[in-house]
Amino acid sequence: MIELDITLPLASYTLEVEARLEGEAVAVLGPSGSGKTSLLEAITGLRDGVRGRIVVDGVTLCDDARGVRLAPERRRIGYVPQDALLFPHLDGRGNLRFGAGALFPDSRSEEEIVSILEIGLLLDRFPATLSGGERQRVALARALATKPRHLLLDEPLAALDVELKERILPYLLRVRDEMHIPFLYVTHNVGEALLLAREAILLRAGRVEAAGPAAEVLASRRLEALDPMARFDNLCDGSLEAVAETPGTGRLRIAGGAGPLLVVPLGPGTPLGRAVFAIQPEDVLLSIHPLEGVSARNVFEATIQGIDGIDGDADVRISIGGLSWRAHVTAAAVRELGLSAGRRVWVAVKTQAFRRLR
Repeated sequence: MIELDITLPLASYTLEVEARLEGEAVAVLGPSGSGKTSLLEAITGLRDGVRGRIVVDGVTLCDDARGVRLAPERRRIGYVPQDALLFPHLDGRGNLRFGAGALFPDSRSEEEIVSILEIGLLLDRFPATLSGGERQRVALARALATKPRHLLLDEPLAALDVELKERILPYLLRVRDEMHIPFLYVTHNVGEALLLAREAILLRAGRVEAAGPAAEVLASRRLEALDPMARFDNLCDGSLEAVAETPGTGRLRIAGGAGPLLVVPLGPGTPLGRAVFAIQPEDVLLSIHPLEGVSARNVFEATIQGIDGIDGDADVRISIGGLSWRAHVTAAAVRELGLSAGRRVWVAVKTQAFRRLR
């Protein structure tokens, strides 16, 4: 849990945040320049001029009224900035062990981190030879090696995560579910935030515009109202199974039993078990009539939750048996099909439209 009641003068405004965040994973969103990075740096103790009170998991990091202000190294906050900032003269193993230092010599923890983040093949390589996604995983491993009480991630792979193979999201799910380390996660991807976070906080010009359960804060807001850079991916976290009678495809059972079984691509040697897939809103087709005789292997009923217009296009928010997706269609399609909130529709998604993130 994080309790915040702080002010921090910045160049064009004063950051003022009063919030109580209790979720194991909290997404932080808002337009560029809204104070997201400054908020994280205030919690870590890396910013001067912070006034007020910060409490993390019952430990007071700063409290002006009581004269308490812990140094950054005593706060036990793991921080992963946008550009990773690995030490270029150290290989992956050296960077990881620098995080652990002499205070936490625990080879078992190192083995756990290496396994969960799948960086075994990166330990003998130097940062200059790593891709953006690989550098972020090593940086995350270094932060985890400090045994933090909380983890702060500032837009990991913001410039690179368009490439699905580079996504750090599946590893954050493993950190959340297997290591149980709470974290704040700054992102521009609303779909990621909804899948990953229990809570969300929306900043605008240094103020908290909304805070609370992620679905309430984010699901019903237009993307452009959240952030001009915001985007949405339909993300599915579940268990991947092989289907003997249909080589080349598998079934994805959504975690928690929500939604239908999804037919997804399954290449030779693809690992089974937990998997995360993405479907772009443009690949979700809608019909106002039951679909028969179509090539798409994923066809199911859905209910429209709402429609957000964006210039000549529209985002249709749909509910599919507990899954919340978005379909991107033209405004003309909305008019001609008579799409509206509460209407039942049929959804079709081709197998090959699903792309695995890990």
